Amino acid sequence: LEAIALAGAGLERLATEIRHLARTEVAEVQEPFGRGQKGSSAMPHKRNPIKSEQVAGLARVLRANSQAALENVALWHERDISHSSVERIIIPDSTTLLDHLQRRAIALVEGMVVDADRMRANLNLTYGALFSQRVLLGLVETGLSRDDAYRIVQRLAQQALAERIHMRDLVSTEKAAAGLDLDQIFDYEPFVRYAEEIVGRLEAIV
Repeated sequence: LEAIALAGAGLERLATEIRHLARTEVAEVQEPFGRGQKGSSAMPHKRNPIKSEQVAGLARVLRANSQAALENVALWHERDISHSSVERIIIPDSTTLLDHLQRRAIALVEGMVVDADRMRANLNLTYGALFSQRVLLGLVETGLSRDDAYRIVQRLAQQALAERIHMRDLVSTEKAAAGLDLDQIFDYEPFVRYAEEIVGRLEAIV
């Protein structure tokens, strides 16, 4: 039952992430939405993430059942049957519920609507400051001390966010960064270079 509870917690983590990404101010994904399905009863424009909310909520039941299983460990004289009545409920309920949550999670993933343009727009909210680590490492490779490079990058990143100027433009005018390959540094590709390999490993497990 502890393993089942952990499996449920993993599914809850996925569901919680989907709920966050579906928020109006993020809006990077949406749950599958069937024809004729209603959203919020009070706000017709809103699509409630009901499937992921259900997964997140029911995972708590699995954890509660695992707690009941722990309470069954201590028995009088190692032979009383106070555990039996509990196990007759929590074992079939937990296995059935985990199967339900797995099916729910699979349906969520298979039907999920992803807005790649919105993702890119959200990334651009940082005005390139998210590349600060890559700029830092690039400056260190040119011979600057890490502390000096850090102070330069910190200043430029804060300026980019405060003045809404893309950090690449600021770096391009920095004398210490003259030797950097900005096309390589300000490139999203390195962040997703292992994506296909990771998905491939998952498919191999399934």
